[in-house]
Amino acid sequence: MNTQDKETGTDFIREIVAADIRSNRHDGRVITRFPPEPNGYLHIGHAKSVVLNFGVATENGGRCHLRFDDTNPTKEDVEYTEAIMEDVRWLGYDWGEHLHYASDYFGRLYEFAVRLIMKGKAYVCDLSADEIRRYRGTLKQPGKNSPYRGRSIEENQDLFERMQAGECADGSRTLRAKIDMASPNLSMRDPTIYRIRKVPHHRTDDKWCIYPMYDFTHCLSDAIEGITHSLCTLEFENNRPLYDWFVKEVDPPWHPHQFEFARLNLSFTVMSKRKLLDLVEQGLVDGWDDPRIPTLTGMRRRGYTPEAIRSFCERIGVARKDSLVDVALLEHAIRYDLNQKVKRVMCVLRPLKVVIENYPEGQTEELEAPYFPDDPPRMGTRKVPFSREIYIEREDFMEEPYKKFFRLAPGREVRLRWAYIIKCESVIRDEKTGEITEVRCTYDPDTKSGGPAADRKVRGTLHWVSAPHCIEVEARLYDRLFTVQNPLGRQEDFKSFLNPDSLETLAAAKIEPSMKNAQPGDRVQFERQGYFYVDPKDSTGQKIVFNRIVPLRDRWAKLVKAGRA
Repeated sequence: MNTQDKETGTDFIREIVAADIRSNRHDGRVITRFPPEPNGYLHIGHAKSVVLNFGVATENGGRCHLRFDDTNPTKEDVEYTEAIMEDVRWLGYDWGEHLHYASDYFGRLYEFAVRLIMKGKAYVCDLSADEIRRYRGTLKQPGKNSPYRGRSIEENQDLFERMQAGECADGSRTLRAKIDMASPNLSMRDPTIYRIRKVPHHRTDDKWCIYPMYDFTHCLSDAIEGITHSLCTLEFENNRPLYDWFVKEVDPPWHPHQFEFARLNLSFTVMSKRKLLDLVEQGLVDGWDDPRIPTLTGMRRRGYTPEAIRSFCERIGVARKDSLVDVALLEHAIRYDLNQKVKRVMCVLRPLKVVIENYPEGQTEELEAPYFPDDPPRMGTRKVPFSREIYIEREDFMEEPYKKFFRLAPGREVRLRWAYIIKCESVIRDEKTGEITEVRCTYDPDTKSGGPAADRKVRGTLHWVSAPHCIEVEARLYDRLFTVQNPLGRQEDFKSFLNPDSLETLAAAKIEPSMKNAQPGDRVQFERQGYFYVDPKDSTGQKIVFNRIVPLRDRWAKLVKAGRA
């Protein structure tokens, strides 16, 4: 259930914050944080958290920290850190001077761990990782105490110091919290606080050979920074008692509290960094910026706008229960944003040549065409050359048309956008294959705009380009990455549902000459085809590559209109 009020823009998180401000809790301060682990690229699910955390802080005159919970040097990299900062900036947010790293707190976290040891709340354990898992028990069976749980405070203190001094081998010992091995909450069964990793850290180099675990670091970093509202997704709900235990036992000056909201699950894709990494490493997608995957860098390369992503995140709201959001709603947000921003031009994706037999050979005329047909003065006009030979879409011609096919067919007339009405007279075929290679037509010169028969009606209107004047470009048509709505909700391997048709590359699309100076990053609507983006990675001076952002058909808008969305 979505608990956001669409009229007021409030939700249960904002209601909690508003109540805290009214009661002067935290002295009226609102400090949130976005705390990613730098072990992968951000995706649209992270965008929801970014929009929420920065939004709540901004709306209440507070601030939002960007903090990297960089506790695992074996999986983290500067590449991810820089990419995350770029993505957050691209979404339109600025953390100002509040860029933080959990690694900055390693010294204080070590002191916190010593404090637990001195209170008899932590012990050094010599069980291996496999043995710890076996001792942990199950949801139905309680765990067993480690044989090292009874070590004295003095022995634990000495062993922990020796761990830090590098005297112990990797994986030979851990520091564990002493809580309750019979707790119904598995996270409370003596969780590991520190482990030995003799691996250089990308920020602290080889200063440390023991590293704090994420659960220990996360909540205490919030305490160090004075976070007033720790907003996390529901997957961390079971960890909240553990976080509260750490904060209570360590007793730092500030005690944060965690509030959970539903994570974003989007249909026809996966929202797991681990599974996305699997796709990348196996070469099933073309890297982290592949426009088919839901990473923000992939969406940026596809041509999505930050305004549309923010609008989408605000529209889906903040819920208490996980649900699957239809990707059509995201596409609707993209179309809604681009519809008011981009020019319309003509591009033929799958060209079929048309020869207009009664049009003078060698003649060219320039037709006036608005960039924004609904409001011509808004974006101005451009000149579109018209000649004897043009290209239309191959799918816009059918030799034996079905009943409601209103495009070009033998003996039928159609209007060419901004130009004339033409009539199909005959077809030319390839002698060997029998494939239609050319359509022969005639035109009515009186049907041009301003002509005596300009208002003559026909059933179909086609886009086209002049064959001698058009520019050849590459068009990449992206579709759903998976063939089922929820690829993780099946017993089969999620990769078995990959859509083999998720990318179609058209190497010889033809576009009108007004686009000859298109630059990487430009967005445009191809009439009748969709919104496209000049790929900033593969476009060069000799080659222009257009990525289709979204097609024009908007299923979500139709559902809204019908009152079923």
